[in-house]
Amino acid sequence: MVSMSSHAAVLTVACGPSGTDVSYCFKYAQEWAKQTGNTVRNFSPPSSVPDKLALYRQLFAAKSTDIDVLQIDLVWPGLLKDHLLDLSPFTRGEERKHFQTLVDGNTVNGRLVAMPWYTDAGVFYYRKDLLTHYQQAVPSTWKEFSDIAKRIQTAERARGNPDFHGFMFQGKADEGLTCHALEWIAGSGGGQVLSDSGEITVRNKAAAAALDMAASWIGHISPLGVLNHEPEDSRGVFQSGNALFMRNWPYAWALMQKDDSPVKDKVGIAPMPGLQAAGGRSAVGGWQLGVSRYSKNPELAADLVLYMTSAAVQRERAIAGAFNPTRPTLYEDKEVIAANPHMPALSAIIAKGVIRPSTVTGLKYPQVSQSVWYAAHDVLSGRMNGEEAVTRLEKRLARIRRKAWTH
Repeated sequence: MVSMSSHAAVLTVACGPSGTDVSYCFKYAQEWAKQTGNTVRNFSPPSSVPDKLALYRQLFAAKSTDIDVLQIDLVWPGLLKDHLLDLSPFTRGEERKHFQTLVDGNTVNGRLVAMPWYTDAGVFYYRKDLLTHYQQAVPSTWKEFSDIAKRIQTAERARGNPDFHGFMFQGKADEGLTCHALEWIAGSGGGQVLSDSGEITVRNKAAAAALDMAASWIGHISPLGVLNHEPEDSRGVFQSGNALFMRNWPYAWALMQKDDSPVKDKVGIAPMPGLQAAGGRSAVGGWQLGVSRYSKNPELAADLVLYMTSAAVQRERAIAGAFNPTRPTLYEDKEVIAANPHMPALSAIIAKGVIRPSTVTGLKYPQVSQSVWYAAHDVLSGRMNGEEAVTRLEKRLARIRRKAWTH
């Protein structure tokens, strides 16, 4: 941390509009200010993620100095790279203590444009009580998963619950489905749609088979309604006791452990299944902290970012607010585990995470993601098969790329 300054500066950090954001973000900015002799102000961006991005891009286009430190979605570094400070000269190697997957997602053309703050990853939820009752192990392959889901769904319906389903997931045509599609494809050996260098790799048999596999669940172990499900829709069904398995985000854990939850203490989490045992992959998300290139106090702003992403702050946020740390060592911390018993299982999931191809595609990522989720939705809804979808997706991505992804 920088020493207390004899010339106090005023920095603005975009923490957010809600009480929770202020409690678990601005609080630590104020702590830094007190220790360094500076002043911080809270900037309240829109709560909507697309609206937040639009506002940031508007401010950056005007080279505004209104914000010094801002929260950045993991898929934004490629979009905002030209307006964010390279933090490498200020970190003193601190980035090496975070999950490498997340650091890679924040690095564009060798520039570290943001530091990981808290993370998310696709999680495979299961009913511990039902697997025990039917003497089934937690599945690690897609075949085991689908067989168990069908068997227990049939048995539970025979026991008098006609609304019981084997698997709930989010099949709505939006960014969430891009995450799902990447998990299915990467977990089946089909790559990650694009290579790290930006080559289009999605047209392959494994990727096509992965999409066909997911489509086979619809109407069998998953209801037709999942084609329009968002995370809360899936959670509602699962938490009511009407599903065996669910793919969702970590936020759902705390809600399912509330005293009024029908599945309290009956839920476990595991890595996503894969084509082969231990081959499952989870899409990684979360938020980072970056510094505007137009900040009048870039060194101080970078120091504030390092403080807020420090082990001590992440530890406090994990214990008090259940925010998932971006530092592997914190998943072994006894007090963090006591407050969040599910976190040790999350560590391995995050470490094997799949990063969406946002960094390499830059400004064209929104088009790329939309193309992926449309292709996946076409297969899930039966409009085309996997081979047709990946062939069409390859052509669409080639049109988007033209000469280069980033321009």
